[in-house]
Amino acid sequence: MRRSAVYLLALGSAVVLATTACSSSKSDTPAAGSASTPSTTTSSTTSALTGTITVLAASSLTGTFTTLGKHFEAANPGTTVKLSFGASSALAQQINQGAPVDVFASAATKNMDQVTTTGGATKSTNFVKNVMEIAVPPSNPGHIATVADLGKSGVKLVLCQPQVPCGSTAATVFKNAKVTVKPVSLEADVKSTLTKVESGDADAGVVYVTDVLAAGRKVKGIEIPADQNASTEYPIAALTKAPNAAGAQAFVDYVLSATGQSVLTAGGFLAP
Repeated sequence: MRRSAVYLLALGSAVVLATTACSSSKSDTPAAGSASTPSTTTSSTTSALTGTITVLAASSLTGTFTTLGKHFEAANPGTTVKLSFGASSALAQQINQGAPVDVFASAATKNMDQVTTTGGATKSTNFVKNVMEIAVPPSNPGHIATVADLGKSGVKLVLCQPQVPCGSTAATVFKNAKVTVKPVSLEADVKSTLTKVESGDADAGVVYVTDVLAAGRKVKGIEIPADQNASTEYPIAALTKAPNAAGAQAFVDYVLSATGQSVLTAGGFLAP
């Protein structure tokens, strides 16, 4: 009887030791989702962006997109943003003719539609809006103060070509103001139009507010009343046949981000 008691006591101790050992073994093994999991997740993250990202953008985006391109490259070492600016209508034509392009940023939805309807892009996003302003040389030789003054005889007015967004938007301004004008020159894009004013070859030009701001002291801006003014929205898209698809989407996302929008706002653009 005494021997049986000793045996039972020894057996109980063995069970306790076995249970303790088992419990200790479990606590030393990392549970799912513990500190060992992040290392696995980290090792499976996507690789850094690399390569050239070719962007075609409206002339009025020259200053802001040049800045955005530099910031994007700094944030993504190993990438190069190749920017080309021009009239949105001409850029859309280049894309539809098969130019190897990653991103298109247009100054009008009409020109983006020319690309999406042919399958060049599946979707686009309006990222900013722009309005028109009269630009004159600092001395204002034509004594321009209103839209109506642009219709006066002898005023040398330059505009963008009618198929270009800055030209069609200016035409809406004149329609709203009920003013008939006779421009001395129709330029290929907004930058060419502004250059004519800066050089003194024209008394006035109707361009975007952002272009007047970017020109600084080279021109003087004359605000157009809201009931006469007109605006245009700018869409952006990563293209269907983008040679650098990952880079294209990343650049579009960057433009749409808070950081990208702050650069555009500083350049005078408005929220769409």
